[in-house]
Amino acid sequence: MHTNVNELFAKLWENYLTVTPSAQKIHALLGSSQQNDVINDHIALRTFNLPQIGLDKLAAHFLALGYVEKGEYHFESKKLYAKHYEHPDANQPKVFISELLLEKCSEQLQKIVKDLVAQMDPAAVSADNFLYSGRHWAIDQATYKTLLAESEYAAWMSVWGFRANHFTVSVNALQNFETLDSVNQALKNAGFALNTSGGEIKGSKDVLLKQSSTLADEALVEFTDGNAMIPSCFYEFARRFPTADGSLYSGFVAASADKIFESTNAR
Repeated sequence: MHTNVNELFAKLWENYLTVTPSAQKIHALLGSSQQNDVINDHIALRTFNLPQIGLDKLAAHFLALGYVEKGEYHFESKKLYAKHYEHPDANQPKVFISELLLEKCSEQLQKIVKDLVAQMDPAAVSADNFLYSGRHWAIDQATYKTLLAESEYAAWMSVWGFRANHFTVSVNALQNFETLDSVNQALKNAGFALNTSGGEIKGSKDVLLKQSSTLADEALVEFTDGNAMIPSCFYEFARRFPTADGSLYSGFVAASADKIFESTNAR
């Protein structure tokens, strides 16, 4: 496991950019030339709730770096469970980890996922690079499409594996933008497509968090029977509002996150 938080996030970012080239352009678009004001609010990771690769196995890498569990979330319609973690140093990104509850899925999906995961070396989970190690199994296009018909999340996980599903710009830290609306407008003007599920902006000042996100880039996936372009990862934007004690709200809003997941939907 990594001993340095910054090193881990640098590796996660580097890996994310290999399949999300738009993030680099957006980073440049939103940042001010005077200072490094594009700060990462949080990343999200996905997994399946199998004992060998469940949410807690991913979280262990962050707990080892001082992160603490802060909240849990249920997404009934998507059959997902999630937790978020924070570091004692509030300047470090928050971490949101979700897992697909396989027992709530069809027998067919459960079998496919178990067969894929069975191809993994069990030791991979504790390796330093696990959180950005990608996919550990071979898969064909028909299997991907079978998963896609039942769960966009399972299909995404089956081709991309372990990596940051998104990074998130803290709108609060930007020098050139004050509102999430102005960020969204700049993105659209520059030709980036936004996730409009549940509206371009999810959440409100009332729930202390507003979020928006791009639609995932598409990147080439190697299947056992050829290659195809598949939605990869996306970039999110978060504006947090102060709680009663004046500190910025640091949690997540399930109703908003539910729609953010759809940024990777097949189009």
